[in-house]
Amino acid sequence: MNSIETSELTKKFDGITAVDGLSIQVKEGEVFGILGPNGAGKTTTLSMLCTILKPTSGTATVNGFDIIDRPHDVRRSIGIVFQDPSLDNRLTGSDNLHIHAALYGVDDRIAEERIEKLVKLVGLEDRINHLVKTYSGGMRRRLEIARGLVHTPRVLFLDEPTLGLDPQTRSKVWEYIDSVRKSERITVVLTTHYMEEAESLCDRVAIVDNGRIAALDSPHELTKKTGSEVVTLTMADSSRAGEFKTIPTVTNVKSPSEGVVMLSVQDSAAAVPKIMRRALELGMEVKTLDVQKVTLNEVFMHYVGREIREEEGKHSAKEMMKHRLQASGRI
Repeated sequence: MNSIETSELTKKFDGITAVDGLSIQVKEGEVFGILGPNGAGKTTTLSMLCTILKPTSGTATVNGFDIIDRPHDVRRSIGIVFQDPSLDNRLTGSDNLHIHAALYGVDDRIAEERIEKLVKLVGLEDRINHLVKTYSGGMRRRLEIARGLVHTPRVLFLDEPTLGLDPQTRSKVWEYIDSVRKSERITVVLTTHYMEEAESLCDRVAIVDNGRIAALDSPHELTKKTGSEVVTLTMADSSRAGEFKTIPTVTNVKSPSEGVVMLSVQDSAAAVPKIMRRALELGMEVKTLDVQKVTLNEVFMHYVGREIREEEGKHSAKEMMKHRLQASGRI
């Protein structure tokens, strides 16, 4: 059974196509990641699925509810954790959770049981009655995850949930997200620019660029398709890097900067001697050679041609806020 289905979902702003014919299916209980550089359309896609924005064309259902015809049912059945902080700092953690439960019409007795369970799940028992303004960034993120689950949503949308957090705190938040998914049996849709986050958390990822899907599969299958290893050469002259494409064991050739050549290969032990032999035949001086296993970051660069920077994730958060204001008619 699919929690989310889209067909040719499209969104245009003043003639500019932000999302271009998106067709995906997200399985129930799956962690589905959306990766893309700034302006790729991932934030706009989330905005449409959460009914913040109406699509220009195409269709989509979330938990079986059409996002156009039944937006209120969609909203009642989902949880959202925005990248921008949205907690009330003047209230306690407990107050924030109880107000959210009341807004969704959760029975008081059920709310108490749910909140107690979720507070333990995200490890905030000792601080839940303290003012949120005294919380660290990681504690606030954990509280927002708990709040997004109070009304028992069937799908949880996470927009850059760990952006700006230190590596140790990010790792802890990942643990909470994974434990929440398993214990609550929900579907998670995650946007992130941290490749290691997507690689460790997601069952499948969609790499999007210019509003279209460039690749969609499990992290393992995507790295397998791209090549199991990357041979990186530094050379005096990389202008003839394309010559390496004729080597049968080389599946892809990239030259991200002058003097640097990255070759995707399936078996480096077999490929390296052939690479060096070809370089010698062509009179190409190789200064250094390094072999690494392919990561999702190399896969992303293969399809998009560049890395994602943290600044792009922050910009995406600003885009989401703009969409929310547009939907409310405030801008």
